[in-house]
Parts: sequence; C-alpha cells; structure tokens
Amino acid sequence: MAQTITKKELNRKTVVAGFFFVFMQLLVRGVTFLITPFYTRLVSVSQYGEIRVYESWLLIIVPVLSLSLYRSVERAKYDFEEDFEKFVASVQTLSYLLTICCFILISIFMRNAFMDFCGMDGLMYIFAIMYTVAHTGVNFFQRREKQLLRYKSSVTLTACMMLPAIILSVFLLYWGNISGRQNDLVDLRIIGYFTPQIIGGVLVAFIMWRQGGFKINTRYWKYAVVFSLPLIPETLSIQIMNQSDKIMVRKMVSSECAGIFTLATTVSFIIWIIENAVWDAWLPWLYEKISRSEIKDIQKPWDYIVYTFGFISWALVILAPEIILILGDAKYKEAVYLVAPMVTGTLFRFFSNSFTAVENYQKKTLYSAAGTMAAMLVNVLLNLIFIRYVGYQAAAYTTAFSYFILLVLQGIIEKRICGMRCVSMSRLVMLAILFFVLNVATMGLYRVDTHLRWIVFMAVSVLAVWKLWPSTKTLLEQFKKG
Repeated sequence: MAQTITKKELNRKTVVAGFFFVFMQLLVRGVTFLITPFYTRLVSVSQYGEIRVYESWLLIIVPVLSLSLYRSVERAKYDFEEDFEKFVASVQTLSYLLTICCFILISIFMRNAFMDFCGMDGLMYIFAIMYTVAHTGVNFFQRREKQLLRYKSSVTLTACMMLPAIILSVFLLYWGNISGRQNDLVDLRIIGYFTPQIIGGVLVAFIMWRQGGFKINTRYWKYAVVFSLPLIPETLSIQIMNQSDKIMVRKMVSSECAGIFTLATTVSFIIWIIENAVWDAWLPWLYEKISRSEIKDIQKPWDYIVYTFGFISWALVILAPEIILILGDAKYKEAVYLVAPMVTGTLFRFFSNSFTAVENYQKKTLYSAAGTMAAMLVNVLLNLIFIRYVGYQAAAYTTAFSYFILLVLQGIIEKRICGMRCVSMSRLVMLAILFFVLNVATMGLYRVDTHLRWIVFMAVSVLAVWKLWPSTKTLLEQFKKG
C-alpha cells in the first residue's frame, strides 16, 4: 500500500474491505457451524470425537511439515512490495517441496508408527498427505489476498471449497446410515469433507504459479526460511494448545468424552471464527499504522474490539444450554459446563495476538515462539495432571489458564524485546481477568428459571449495544463513504 495514501483514505479502505471480509467469512464459516447438528445426529458420540481428533492432527501437521513458510507473507509485503506476487509463488514452491519430502521420508521409515500415534487408518493417512499439500497453497493465497485487501477472491475460494465439502460429507453420512455402513461413517465423512478442499487447493496452486511464475529464487527462499523457521515452534505450540485437550481426552479417557468435549469446543468455535475474521481484516491496517509510525491511532479501535468480543463471549456462555441443545442433544448435556472456560480461553488467545503481531512485524519471531512454547508446555503438563486426577472437564480450565499465561508472556516480550507498546498491557490483562470471572460466574444462571436467564441476557445486551454504539456508528460512517 503506497505511502501516498492518506490516513483518512487508509482507514476508509480498510473499513470497507474489512467489513466485507468479516461478513463473508462469517457467512461461509457460519454454514460450517450450522451443519454441526446434522453431524452430531448422523454419527455416534464416539465417531464424532474421532472425526474431530483427526481434524486436530491435520491442524498440527500442516504448519509443521510446510515449515509455516506462509507466515512470512504478511511481512514480505513491505520488504518485496514490487515483486510481492513473485515472492509468494516462489516461496509456495519451496513449501510444497518440503512438505512432499517430509511425507516421503515418513512413508518410507515410520509410516506405521506415525499412523498408530495419530490414530489413523490407511485412508486417513492418504487424505492427510493430500490435504496437507493442497492446503499449503490455500494458506499462501489467502494471506496474499488479505495483505492486498482483495477480500472477494479469498472469500470466494473459501466458499467454493467449503460449501461442496459440507454438502458432500452430509450426503455420504446420510447414505452410510441408510445403507447399513454405520461402521464406515468416519471414513465417509473424511472423503466427503476433504475431497473438495484438496481439489480446490490444487487449482489454487496452478493459479498462483501462473500469476507469479514457477521460479526458484533463493533470495526469497532464504528470507522466508529465516523469518518462518523460528515460528515453527510457535505454530506447533499454538496448535498443540488448540488441539491437545481433545487428543489427550481421547487417549486418557475415551472417544465418547472427547466427543462431548469437542462439542463444547464447537461453541467456542463461534467466537473463534469471528475473532479470526476480524483479525485478518485488522492485521494489514495494524502493520500499515506501525510502518507509518502512527501507533497512537491503534489503542482506541482496539479497545472497541476488546469490549465487543468480551460481550460476545459472555453471550455465548449465558446461552450455552440452548446452543448445546441445538448442536447436539441430551447425550451432550455435560458440555454446557465447559463453554465458559473455553470461550474465555479463545478470548485470551485473541488478545495475545496484539503483542505477537508487533514481534512478527519487527522480525523478532524467535522470541514470539519462545513465549508460545512456554505456554504450551504449561498446558500439556496441567492436562496430564488434572485430566487424570480431576476429570476430562479440567482440560477446559487448564487450556484457558495457559492462554492467559500466553497473553502475559507475549505482552512482556513485546515491551522488552521490541521496545514499543501499541496497546496497554495492564488494561488488557485486567479486562481478561474480568471477562473470565464474569463468564464463569454466569454459569450460576443455569440453575435459575430459563425466563430469568433470558431477561438478564436481554438487559445486558441492551446495555452493551448502548455503550458500543458510538464506535459502531463511526465505523458505519466510514463504510458509507466507501
């Protein structure tokens, strides 16, 4: 984005692009969420747990085997602005080569051990290979388009992959039930859900190579490796924190408990979707503000975002009984008491992004990774202790606590290593504690009359809208001028 663009024009362009990006992401991802009641009723609790644990492994495998090279894209936009598309295409090629080589080595030397450790059968392993390679290209494409504020192509790609995946997977699950293939439902869902995404990823790879050229550029490769290599431990750590609770519950307790735990995770996925969509729209603006030394402009809009997501997290907690009933049924009722710590944990993770973004912008990726790894180790250790001696429900609280540790550590690292502060750490930490106490205390309303709980929800919602409306009105005015 050229420096000739005025501050007012930058804000207007970001608001317009960001609004559509968030709206379309919510629309597409919302369909994914709304289909959950069909999944939970077409498969058993145990099978639902197996499906979601498999997806958890994929979320860990993709960034590790690709060396997370796609994470260099945001920063490279400012270092290779004139050759940005060539940079992305070249580094994408390197990422494919590394991923394929890793899978070749795994297949030759440790395939059975790998499959046993991840709980995969032969079909799962094959789809893991194809999905990892295909999704790597999707990561590069979406990050490139986001940095260029080209939201339409990114959202269109997501829709063209996810909607067919949802339709085909539900159809195959339904067919499996009526044809007496209940034991094959996990594999049928994997075939239906991942095949369209794999096809889409392959097409994206060819499109990007056509746009940027299929070239080997060691300068680009060195930049991406130096930037991204320290982030692999961070990426792995954050994915372990996201996914280890489900995996450990399955291994230490049962697939059925993992299914219940996963449904509660699905509720937190609501706020996770919104957080990621807003962050993807926010990050290009944030980097542009830092590059222009306009840091003072960041705190006020960030406060608005923090309060908005605090309210959303509370709304999900107070409405958790109804949400769980819709997503599952009576067999998932235990999940309702896991929602509060889970949605608050995602809130802590989102807040910590405000610090790690600055560290990544200044290429202090090694320090960013160190903080995340420390929080991950705390999470795994606490899970090992409390799942065994307290029960699988404890994993929700240990993960939330670990995300809080992550928030504090990244805030300290940002100040000491980067020497700057874009948002107030003390304010963010105090608000994080406040939201946790409020959300956990709200679970006490599950024991009162449902009508009273809804009255409280409506009253607080009116108050929240009244407080947040001035900032919302400003954003809408920016959008109208677009």
